[in-house]
Amino acid sequence: VRFPQDGGKKIYSCNEGNLNSWDQPIKDYVHSCKNTGYAARYVGSMVSDVHRTLLYGGIFIYPADKKNAKGKLRVLYEGFPMAMITEQAGGVASTGMFLGKIGRIQDVVPEHIHDRCPIIMGGERDVKALLAMYESKA
Repeated sequence: VRFPQDGGKKIYSCNEGNLNSWDQPIKDYVHSCKNTGYAARYVGSMVSDVHRTLLYGGIFIYPADKKNAKGKLRVLYEGFPMAMITEQAGGVASTGMFLGKIGRIQDVVPEHIHDRCPIIMGGERDVKALLAMYESKA
């Protein structure tokens, strides 16, 4: 299974109920998705949402927010396994801006078993577009 080479369907997957507590580049990206014909799809199960993203294209976003500065999903049980699958299928798995830099989820070094990190993963077209918004704000 591989991510669609052309980026696939225009689908974004995130819990928009938390939109107001996200950093500005994430807010801007979600607003741009709404304005460019993307469909919102969010089940609330990371595995289901990432599986759909892998099959059809798009992006899955579970960013840090004001309440959870390090994100909510755990690095060892959620971030690493899904990032490995995403990257092996030709996608991109990033933390977004985390601990002062933009990086790969697989490069996070957890200090404790339950450490958490923000998660942005999906097809290259969509993840790189979101990361470009971080870079333009720098």
